[in-house]
Amino acid sequence: MTQQHLTSDGPSAQNAGAGPHGLPCRAGAGLKPEHVADILQDSPDIGFFEVHAENYMGDGGMPHRQLAAIRERYPISLHGVGLSIGAEGPLDRGHLSRLKALVQRYQPGQFSEHLAWSTHDTTYFNDLLPLPYTGETLTRVCDHIDQVQDVLGLRMLLENPSTYVAFAQSTYAETDFLKEIVRRTDCGLLLDVNNVHVSCVNQQWDAKTYLESFPVEAVGEVHLGGHAVDEDDAGRPLLIDAHDREVDAAVWALYEALIGRIGPVPTLIEWDNDVPAWPVLMNETMAANAILEAEREARSDQPDAVAREARLAG
Repeated sequence: MTQQHLTSDGPSAQNAGAGPHGLPCRAGAGLKPEHVADILQDSPDIGFFEVHAENYMGDGGMPHRQLAAIRERYPISLHGVGLSIGAEGPLDRGHLSRLKALVQRYQPGQFSEHLAWSTHDTTYFNDLLPLPYTGETLTRVCDHIDQVQDVLGLRMLLENPSTYVAFAQSTYAETDFLKEIVRRTDCGLLLDVNNVHVSCVNQQWDAKTYLESFPVEAVGEVHLGGHAVDEDDAGRPLLIDAHDREVDAAVWALYEALIGRIGPVPTLIEWDNDVPAWPVLMNETMAANAILEAEREARSDQPDAVAREARLAG
């Protein structure tokens, strides 16, 4: 089946250049039920909203009424947390069928999932678990991505993980593993900058070096979120991808450097736990959008940079 780039026709998509998958190259926010009334009343100037697909797999009810009202005004993006792309077993066909129905119902700007696994036989774990980067795992992940893209009829994005330990049996660096997935499946990537920072601190990698080796030409969306700080048994910092607070200064710095390199790209603020009042989340979104706008203005007088951005967008 030919893979299509999804498109969005909401009002915000008309206010900025659309990204390669139909979302505007602006900042968006994760949609939370407690914020819907404020959003519908105030109609904030925001690029898009993103929802976890699994929260909308019922047939109806308040969740769908709220999402339909938001979709009338804004582009949306679907972000999956339950496909278990890296699982040893086959993908759940029922889950895929429900996901396809959501795509057909809401016509999201794009769909993304995680490089992780969360199922074993009939057991479902409430977590996104890491994978060893081996040839066997690579083949399995690519086969599953091919299946998802074929069923949905679109090019999905795959998110880089946040990690806390490394597998001794890994034979690929993480960025090389992602490059090979993109080469084999033609999927895109969701670059979570907070995950990069978390993993690099925990694994004692250099974040700038990691990003220099990341296949940015495949990036269709960026995520930003907050993390908690703990320490391991040796007293070294241990960062937890908690999504429960503001974006850290170190993550903002990595993001600003990234946008300076690749140009504006749809960017999401993730805040899933200890969710604040809507103005707090909106302020974080505005901070991301300010970086995007500054880079867009800087490139407006630089034709070579604009051409490079177009090439990266594919």
